[in-house]
Amino acid sequence: MRIPKLLSCLALLCLAAGASAQNTDSLKLSLPEAEKLFVKNNYQLIAQQYQTDQAKADVITARLFDNPEISYENQLYNHETKKFLQTNSTTGEYQAALSQVIKLAGKRNKNIQLATAGVKLSEYQYFDLMRTLRFSLTSTFYKTYYDQQSAKVYEQQINSLKLLLSANEQQLKMGNVAMKDIIRIKSLLYSLQGEYSSLMNDIEDLQTQIKLLTNIKPDAKLALVVSPEEEENYQLDKQVYTNLLDSARNNRADLQLAKTGIVYAENNLKLQKANAIPDVELSLTYDLQGSYPTKYTGIGVKLPIPLFNRNQGEIKKAKIAIDAGKASLNQQDAILENEVYNSYASALRTENLYHGFDKNFNADFDKLISEVIKNFKNRNISLIEFLDFYDSYKASTLQMNTLKYQRMNAKEEINFVTGSNIFK
Repeated sequence: MRIPKLLSCLALLCLAAGASAQNTDSLKLSLPEAEKLFVKNNYQLIAQQYQTDQAKADVITARLFDNPEISYENQLYNHETKKFLQTNSTTGEYQAALSQVIKLAGKRNKNIQLATAGVKLSEYQYFDLMRTLRFSLTSTFYKTYYDQQSAKVYEQQINSLKLLLSANEQQLKMGNVAMKDIIRIKSLLYSLQGEYSSLMNDIEDLQTQIKLLTNIKPDAKLALVVSPEEEENYQLDKQVYTNLLDSARNNRADLQLAKTGIVYAENNLKLQKANAIPDVELSLTYDLQGSYPTKYTGIGVKLPIPLFNRNQGEIKKAKIAIDAGKASLNQQDAILENEVYNSYASALRTENLYHGFDKNFNADFDKLISEVIKNFKNRNISLIEFLDFYDSYKASTLQMNTLKYQRMNAKEEINFVTGSNIFK
């Protein structure tokens, strides 16, 4: 009979877990390699870095002194001499002035301090953007990797069922099997193919996100790599919640951003109070004949009188900005505490669930399938029992891959909420 030979081939296919070879054109990519590409090539980070460079340019502008101003006025037409633009000392007339604004109350230094705080704001915005995008990269990377492992399970089962279906169709022609068995096999095969197609669509979407974050070419075929050591080295029980919370308060860029926002508002209040004090304008004037005596030289001082406008509105806005910044800081600190606690608690649950699974579960399942095939070949179990085992094998493997993803994603979420690489 042909069935034993084909079933033996089926057993070999099922036992070859992960045996599907990677396409030679695939780009093997580990998470550290993806992170390097992300930091180097991500367009959002590059654009934010330009914002930081612009903020640094504002510091240069704040350091500059006001330019002096020069003015010149010449007689256009002398109706007595009927000549234009005369400049001689007898019939001509012109005047020139040179002026310079002198800022008082330390406005220049306060502008520099404000611009420097603006640089800090931009830098923390850059680091917070990097923190957010990096978590998106790592979470998507692990999701894609474990989905790819699940896709291999589908490929193995689909290929095995195709082989089994072909063998049973041959036996149907000989009258050795019933049509209902063919229908059951086809039903499971079509179901697996539909699930596999949906999973591959999800993987393509996830790979697109990775490519956008790392600026990898759209047509690249990614073969993601996660070493067994990467899974084994993650040990949550070595970390204490209070340590994670301290790390978050020291390293979270969004919290530092809120603190720097208050510093910025305080510097702005100092500047606005200084702006209430008028600046002095000194001038030097020369007039050929328009003043007494001729060839007049004079020095002048201009000082606005702060009678009505004492910059009251901007000072009030600056004070309100400080109060708003303090409220924002308190809110950010509360968000931080809740995020750290929630991430830690979720990670603990996932870790306890993971360690509750038998580490030899998958290996034992692989061994068991050979026994099931042997019993099916010897007609000790029915086709329904055989296919039910196949479905259980798929479900348990997918569940394990999902749990592994949740575990590694929990690790990355703790890194995200603490703003540090506690787990590498």
